[in-house]
Amino acid sequence: MTRTIEGNLDAKGMKFAIVVSRFNSFVTDRLLEGALGALKRTGAIDDDIEVVRTPGAWEIPLVVQTLAEQKRHDAVIALGAVIRGKTPHFDYVAGECCRRLSKIPLKTGVPVAFGILTTNTVEQAIDRAGAKAGNKGFDAALSAIEMVDVLRRLRS
Repeated sequence: MTRTIEGNLDAKGMKFAIVVSRFNSFVTDRLLEGALGALKRTGAIDDDIEVVRTPGAWEIPLVVQTLAEQKRHDAVIALGAVIRGKTPHFDYVAGECCRRLSKIPLKTGVPVAFGILTTNTVEQAIDRAGAKAGNKGFDAALSAIEMVDVLRRLRS
């Protein structure tokens, strides 16, 4: 019989950091609300959640890496919104933020949940932050919880 290892969505006793950018706060504040809602619905308590704000998405990877290296949290949730404009700025910020974040869990062993929206329009960002397309902050928090549990199972 095949053995399957899956994580549970039970955040009791887990510690989380949420790194959220202030830029595009009309979107990122909604992502933060979604992430906090997911954590609390699954058993996390306020004392086990730390929120750190950055100026924008560009700064998120350094803060996430610093937190992950400290090993004070079971997972870090990265939240931001990069919305395409009329210059190539979007490509540089979105691409580098994603690339830099992807390396952190491999280097530190701490899960990093990716809740950085990269959208073409403001409407798409709003839709993904609690409107038509759900809340990607909520989804990122669920991913973080599941990854912590999966890694605990694999490491035990």
